[in-house]
Amino acid sequence: MPRYKLTVEYDGGPFLGWQRQGEGLTVQMVLEQAAFGLCGTETLVQGAGRTDSGVHALAQVAHVDFDKDYPAETVRDALNYHMRPHPVSILHAMVVDDDFHARFSATGRAYLYRILNRRSPPAVDFGRVWWVAAPLDAGLMHEAAQSLLGNHDFSTFRAADCQAKSPVKTLDRLDVSRAGEEIHIVCEARSFLYHQVRNFTGTLQLVGSGKWRPRDVAAALAKCDRAAGGPTAPPEGLYLTRVRYDE
Repeated sequence: MPRYKLTVEYDGGPFLGWQRQGEGLTVQMVLEQAAFGLCGTETLVQGAGRTDSGVHALAQVAHVDFDKDYPAETVRDALNYHMRPHPVSILHAMVVDDDFHARFSATGRAYLYRILNRRSPPAVDFGRVWWVAAPLDAGLMHEAAQSLLGNHDFSTFRAADCQAKSPVKTLDRLDVSRAGEEIHIVCEARSFLYHQVRNFTGTLQLVGSGKWRPRDVAAALAKCDRAAGGPTAPPEGLYLTRVRYDE
């Protein structure tokens, strides 16, 4: 039974997240329906991470097993055909060993958060950025972000309904930079808590707007209490950009 690794791009706006649920459209559901269209049997598609409702992906990774050997290009093109008109696209498909698992074989994940920082609201990028009209200081946001690097108890930035066994994670990268009218927050770690990146973003926005000082972020982290952190940024600015594997 051949296994295929899929690199998937999607606009999260129409979906209730990645994971199949009892009701509502999800990315996993669309992929599994497309797989059925290809092979004619019920097939499980497993992803590297469960993005939330409204969150986008530039390079989500999934794997799927088929009963028949198909050329990788056929898998890519057939799945894309059967997923129309949903905003999901298979960028790459490749045959992998049976021990490859999209989630458990992953050794790192990277996210990008886009803030549109201008007076005028978005038109073309509506639903794909967080619009913040008040000026933000990206330099101060970056300074504050560096206090979050390393191994910590991230309870301050953990959603109440997070199912992770421990709040302790190791954050490898958290960079904030300005790109024209946008502020980009790049975050990398082996794995993340539920809403962790969005809670980082909401907190750093307080620093950028002058409501918090950079040292307030370190103080909030030390309290290990979600009430000590900033608000949760909306999902539409968040993108899963890369899943790393040690080949």
